[in-house]
Formats: sequence, structure tokens, C-alpha cells
Amino acid sequence: MSTSPPDDRRTPDDLTEYERDHFPHGIPESQPRYQEGGAGNARSALTLRLALATFGLVVCAVLAVLAFLADVPLVLPIAVTVLAVIALVDLVVVARRKLRGEPG
Repeated sequence: MSTSPPDDRRTPDDLTEYERDHFPHGIPESQPRYQEGGAGNARSALTLRLALATFGLVVCAVLAVLAFLADVPLVLPIAVTVLAVIALVDLVVVARRKLRGEPG
């Protein structure tokens, strides 16, 4: 059984301060480009996660406000508020990673 060669690509945490300052959107040519008629550019998984976190934040915030205004047990509005806070934290983390230029 053969093993694949080790991955020698550097992670964003391994970049020097110079590389982070001069390549804020990632190091050029870090991913292969295909000729015309080849596969298109892949969409970033971070972009999808950013969109889902935004959707979750909006939905949970609206539900939390409606739950606080309605006559329901206090557990429901608190639970939805906690979910909204989690979505907000995820939104901030993903936005910071995208600003650093992380691929994916």
C-alpha cells in the first residue's frame, strides 16, 4: 500500500508578517488555475458559512423579539437569544478569517 506524499503547503498561521501584510487575500497561485473549458473557480466554504450565520442571526433575533413579546415561558426566548448570540460569534469569526485571506 502506497502513501501519498506529505502536504508541504503552508497554513495561514505559518505566514510571516510580511506575507500577511503584502498578500491580504492569500498568496497568489496558491490554487491551480484551469485552462479555458476546465473546471471553474470553486466557491468558498467560508462564504456559505457567512451567509448561513447571517441568516441564523436574523431569524433567531426576530424569533427572540417575538418570543419576548408573546406570552410564552421564559425558557423559549432565552434559548433563541442564546442561538442568536452563537450565530453572531460565528459571523464575526468567519468574517475575520475571510479578511485574513484564508482560502475555503
